[in-house]
Amino acid sequence: MSAVERLGSMLKVLDSRHRRRVLAPRRGLDFASNDYLGLAQSRILGQAAREALDRGVALGSGGSRLLRGNHPEHEALEQEAAAFFGAEAALFMGGGFQANQAIFSSLPAAGDLVLYDALVHASAHEGMRTGRAETRSFGHNDVADGRRVAADWRAAGGSGQIWIAVESVYSMEGDLAPLEDLAALARALGAVLVVDEAHATGVFGPEGRGRAHGLDAELVTLHTCGKGLGVSGGLICGPKVMIEALINRARPFIFATAPSPFDAALVRAALGVLQTDGSLVDAAGARMRHAHAEARRHAIDHVTLHSQIIPVFLGDDARTMTWAADLQAKGFDVRGIRPPTVPRDTSRLRISITGNVGEADITALFRALAHQQKEAG
Repeated sequence: MSAVERLGSMLKVLDSRHRRRVLAPRRGLDFASNDYLGLAQSRILGQAAREALDRGVALGSGGSRLLRGNHPEHEALEQEAAAFFGAEAALFMGGGFQANQAIFSSLPAAGDLVLYDALVHASAHEGMRTGRAETRSFGHNDVADGRRVAADWRAAGGSGQIWIAVESVYSMEGDLAPLEDLAALARALGAVLVVDEAHATGVFGPEGRGRAHGLDAELVTLHTCGKGLGVSGGLICGPKVMIEALINRARPFIFATAPSPFDAALVRAALGVLQTDGSLVDAAGARMRHAHAEARRHAIDHVTLHSQIIPVFLGDDARTMTWAADLQAKGFDVRGIRPPTVPRDTSRLRISITGNVGEADITALFRALAHQQKEAG
């Protein structure tokens, strides 16, 4: 069988299982993106873009950061981000996926242990896969299980540094990591706590600094710039020595063309507005609370309510995609999430409360979902 035939057969199998992914256009009201503050198409960033062009900020970097791709906008962003997120230093990467790859492939050494939450992002797994440390998972948000796994590793002779990998807000469950308890575990183990703040930045914490801000632990945080901040890229924040190690050892940094200086200027603007205008973060919190109240008022089944990410668990792949298509036909852009993105038999609608909808839109969505639930029996 040729490669074309083999790949065509694979796609047919995905079709039969209702798991084939396609690139679909935007449909109706935005309940699908990660634009939690509505910054991506905002006047705020539009004005920042015009100002950046007026002062001659380059659109492209022209090379890696180590080969003339380094730009004053990158360095200014990193200084401002480190101050904003309360870290010694920061490193601007092309995206959150590459940033997680860089962290877990470069910082933990041979003989170390990466102790990770069972539902941590695929990018962390990709970094661990190419890294040199041992890896062990613990039950989702189960700190006691993490303590047990670490103890078992030590008892079996493990003697290196432990790195604990979690997300502060989980991207598909929408639930919150018990960060205070995880920080206590990190202190007890002498571990480094690595917190992916991708879905918390701009939404949680003082001025949108994230849920890990101010934690008492040896801490590395990742703040993606393409979600709440409305641009693109990723910021790794942590001790200066770790940032310097990434510059010297992280292949996703060393061998990649540097992010656009223009994007760095826009991320600077987004961080600046978080510090000067609390209304964006306040509004995101108000929309989230309204969505939770509407989900309860309309008695939506199989839903969890912890954050701006609201999953509706349907289990069956075909049913999930049918419900998503029906909602899209009614003007609500809600997407279905299926394996392998989520575990088998946990297919779900992922409702994202973005900055591009208002309270009336949110009410209308949950009214439509309640009607769909009733029709399905």
